Amino acid sequence: MKRGEVVLVDIPFTDGQGSKIRPALIVQADQYNSRLVDTTVALITGNISRIHDESQCFVDPGSPDGRSSGLHGPSSILCTHLYTVRQSLVKRSIGRLSDVIMEQVEAALKHSLGIS
Repeated sequence: MKRGEVVLVDIPFTDGQGSKIRPALIVQADQYNSRLVDTTVALITGNISRIHDESQCFVDPGSPDGRSSGLHGPSSILCTHLYTVRQSLVKRSIGRLSDVIMEQVEAALKHSLGIS
């Protein structure tokens, strides 16, 4: 499990009643992924209507930088929707984000968390 991997993870609903397997991006530092049983992920959605929000990051799997993501269509990484989940809930890795997109994710994470 590495930072920058796009994974499928069983995310619990916020009301605690069930869950759904969704794509997510591992955003936790590798040093913690290797020694903890939990990892922090940002949810990924196919709803790209708000991609101009500074807390979201657009990924186009048809572009050279998005090709390795493993996503099926244009998607948005929701840096305001962070979850800490058991690594055992991660079903599998489907891809990896390029360094260019990860730089954009880092900026979106800083914006969503109010870090300058």
